Amino acid sequence: MSDSGNLAIRDGQKVVFIGDSITDSGRRTEAAPLGAGYVRDIVALITCRYPQRKIRFINEGIGGDVVTGLRERWDDDLLVHKPDWVSVMIGINDLHRTLRGAPEAVPPDLYREAYTQCLERTAENTSAKLILMDPFYMSRAADPHSWRAKALELLDEYIAVVTDLAEKFGATHIRLNEMFRRVLEHKASDFICPEPVHPNPVGHLMIAHEWLKAVNW
Repeated sequence: MSDSGNLAIRDGQKVVFIGDSITDSGRRTEAAPLGAGYVRDIVALITCRYPQRKIRFINEGIGGDVVTGLRERWDDDLLVHKPDWVSVMIGINDLHRTLRGAPEAVPPDLYREAYTQCLERTAENTSAKLILMDPFYMSRAADPHSWRAKALELLDEYIAVVTDLAEKFGATHIRLNEMFRRVLEHKASDFICPEPVHPNPVGHLMIAHEWLKAVNW
């Protein structure tokens, strides 16, 4: 069976996914090792279309994590794998802690600093290609004074950081929040997410689809 596809991930390469609970999705417990979310969907669909390619996929998501947490574990959980591809989705917990005024808040300026340090260390130690996914918040937030409206407003500042870093580091930028906003023009939010943060299987498949488009699946 020939392999003439255009998938950017080549035979023998290694892909590491890192982030918070959306990436984790049970990968450390009942759904080990890939989780039950978008990472599993990506692996299944790539394997379905490109069964000949020996690609190694590693999920290093940890529920509740923030970008300063990623920075602390970047060497042990990411660089140790010597990845060819690094896929990052982080930011919603950073936003929530900041909006609550928590002592461990990660406001946009600290988010930028820690995220930049992670990517700098990746560039210094690997030749990995980067995929940066925007954090997202799935809500229509009709009440402008609601918590959800405030979250959506603040989210723009975190997405702006990801946009800047994708340009600075030559990364592929996946605009998940924009994608979900388009979906919410036609579907109720609970069609893809029972609450604004954690997607259901449909929402995870939508994330996987955006990711796969970015690598020419």
